[in-house]
Amino acid sequence: MINCRINILVIIVLLGAAFASGQTVRLAEQMAETAATRVWVDSPNGKGVPPKWVYDYGVILNGLKTLWHATGDGRYFEAIKNGVDKFVNADGTIKTYKVEEYNLDQVRMGSAVLMLYRVTGEAKYKKAADLIRSQLKNHPRTNEGGFWHKKIYPYQMWLDGLYMGEPFYSEYSQTFGENNWDDIANQFIWMEKHVRDDKTGLLYHAWDESKKMPWADKTTGRAPMFWGRAIGWYAMAIVDVLDFLPKDHAKRPELIAILNRTMSALKKVQDKSGTWWLILDMPGREKNYLEASATCMFTYAMAKGVRMGYLPVSFAKTADSAWSGIQAQFLENEDGGINLLKTIGGAGLGGNPYRDGTYNYYVGEKVVTNDPKGVGAFILAAVEMEMAQTGNTGRRKTVVLDDYFNHEVKKDDNGRDLVWHYKWDELDNGGYSVWGDIFQSFGASLDTLSSAPTDASLAKADIYIIVDPDNEKEAAKPNFVEPQHVKAIAGWVKRGGVLALMANDVQSAELDKFNTLSSEFGIQFNKDRKFEVFNNDYKMGGVNIAAGNELFKSANRIFVKEISTLSVSGKARAVVSANGDTVMAVAAYGKGTVFVIGDPWIYNEYLDGRRLPPEFQNFKAAQDLSRWLIARSRK
Repeated sequence: MINCRINILVIIVLLGAAFASGQTVRLAEQMAETAATRVWVDSPNGKGVPPKWVYDYGVILNGLKTLWHATGDGRYFEAIKNGVDKFVNADGTIKTYKVEEYNLDQVRMGSAVLMLYRVTGEAKYKKAADLIRSQLKNHPRTNEGGFWHKKIYPYQMWLDGLYMGEPFYSEYSQTFGENNWDDIANQFIWMEKHVRDDKTGLLYHAWDESKKMPWADKTTGRAPMFWGRAIGWYAMAIVDVLDFLPKDHAKRPELIAILNRTMSALKKVQDKSGTWWLILDMPGREKNYLEASATCMFTYAMAKGVRMGYLPVSFAKTADSAWSGIQAQFLENEDGGINLLKTIGGAGLGGNPYRDGTYNYYVGEKVVTNDPKGVGAFILAAVEMEMAQTGNTGRRKTVVLDDYFNHEVKKDDNGRDLVWHYKWDELDNGGYSVWGDIFQSFGASLDTLSSAPTDASLAKADIYIIVDPDNEKEAAKPNFVEPQHVKAIAGWVKRGGVLALMANDVQSAELDKFNTLSSEFGIQFNKDRKFEVFNNDYKMGGVNIAAGNELFKSANRIFVKEISTLSVSGKARAVVSANGDTVMAVAAYGKGTVFVIGDPWIYNEYLDGRRLPPEFQNFKAAQDLSRWLIARSRK
């Protein structure tokens, strides 16, 4: 118990240290401190961590994960890990979780477990994720194939269950190469089919296939009310699942269409305050009230939908109004922190005592301050709205990462061939997932080019990134840069493309052929190995950025390691130098722009806050560079 208390104290101190300045701290961070210090205050696991495995905690952890990705602040990762470690044992078993209950609510925490495995590679997290996946393999279903919400609620699908199960199911499928995409998409399609009201477009809370429940309409099987948070769960589930559903999957457009229909219906019932009522279609009715968790969920889904290009830009105004309403209606300053007000606590259907789903039932449920479901949804909404302040400058622009010249393959834990090393979907040290998140925070789309660059294959790219080209040690048959590649890439840049070349030191990358490409723009890799770092003495890789640098407006000190320095000629010029060496260079070429560094540099290990000392600002530098590249891409 002493160790447990020490761990929680560490989390509180880490999360609380940044909040002394009160309102000067972004709202997402302030609410993260609320999550750590004002929720589950009497739990034996310590403040901020529930006494048992519950979906509410999964909502908070998802908020913290999003905040970690948006800030590169490793404290949020440590908070997630320390919390999950209270439940996941070394053998992958999970305290208080039972597969045989077949309860979709218990799957929600699986997303945090899976994220921890993808970041750390620790076996216990994979075992725990596999355990949760085993529930879905045998989970009872409707005759059509929809997951029952719980075993104790036979033949019932609830909107809530889509958020509880599908984000984990989709991330697991992507991570381990399982083709469950039709099943995942169908859960949303079937749910909407059974609960969508043709007149309003709103979604009823649940559907009973058997029509035996007293709450179920005897003709349609639908629950009687449009409860806000239920639709919030469903909307958040769609935008999160779309992160993983393959872009070329036949049912992806259908999910996006469902999202548009649902958001359009919600827009029609938005209150003049910008928020939404507990029961959506009964504004002003006695005992009905403006409710925080649903409003936060709708705001998150709308803002993310706009940023990712799923929703028209017009929904940004709706989200802005909601965000203003959230701050005016639901936030309270107290004792140097903030509280989230007016959240309905628990609500469901059936059970004992019986919940009949009527209006009087919902308005009679307890209203809670700092309910974890609302707190987690607020963090998600706050992060999205803070990203929206960038104006989505990357909207309709595509950032393409090479997978042809850098195509290393290894076996994953299931014996599958896995392409790895500087890839968008890699969350571990050597991945580019954090950089990808930064591009997406500006509204840009990500893509990967696994074939040779040609005029046709580069046509849709606004930014093209080639990193660490393979040598014979890294690939059995490496794809080297050839004259036809140089011609295609140079022609694309000349027409307005933005090219980023990020090599490595001479021992770790093929540079002779790569130089035939970079030299087209007046830049050469020197095939040396500078800024070597020994025994994690990070200051050996420190590079100061002078004030007024054209690329880096917010970062003033960065970390590089074992790089190839550069030589420049013609119109190329150095933009970052150190110790008499050129570290980074740029060149104008026709209508386009080229950026070059002799190091992969901004991979996860040095962006996500888990390794570098705080004096280094690689995360800010990656934001600066991304913003600069986007600004130079063709309109």
